[in-house]
Amino acid sequence: MKKLILASASPRRKELLDQIGIESEIIISHTDEKTHAADPEQIVCELAERKCMAAVRHILSEKDTAEDSFVLGADTIVVHQKNILGKPADPDEAAAMLRTLQGDTHQVYTGVCIVRCHPGTDRVDRDGSEKQLFSVCTDVTVAPMTEEEIRQYVFTGEPMDKAGAYGIQGRFARHVQAIRGDYTNVVGLPVSAVYQTLCSMHFFDL
Repeated sequence: MKKLILASASPRRKELLDQIGIESEIIISHTDEKTHAADPEQIVCELAERKCMAAVRHILSEKDTAEDSFVLGADTIVVHQKNILGKPADPDEAAAMLRTLQGDTHQVYTGVCIVRCHPGTDRVDRDGSEKQLFSVCTDVTVAPMTEEEIRQYVFTGEPMDKAGAYGIQGRFARHVQAIRGDYTNVVGLPVSAVYQTLCSMHFFDL
């Protein structure tokens, strides 16, 4: 197995990779997350690629790094009736997002970009075998919630660093009525698709 660099500060993404037996190192890529794209798939793919390439440039600048590295960037958004819900700015916004999501179905999109880079050569191959960019969508149905349930959940602080103001792997699980698609995608990284893509890129010594 070769070296995987995770271009993300999300502890949940690292935990998901650990869960499927892939060790990773983190390089936080500080990038502009503004985009003019309107389509959810385009948005998450553009931002995932931007994060990934920022980390790639950092790796290629390290002259003492000799081994090939695989770099993974990801971005997740929540979409409800074509409205994109990012991370809430404060508890009031978190509560407003939850009122929107309760009693209805929404979509979670994650874009993933994986690039194999070659330190020492100052080269990044961009053909199909060296760079992969894709997105995964999961439908999530949230049960009706009372104002008291919303207040109690916001009070936990759990919504504040999560797109859509909830974490499906936490206390919010009791409000999730149904999922259609990849559960891990809702957590922040579609690990099955990531694993299959890494296999196609010969990341594993199989």
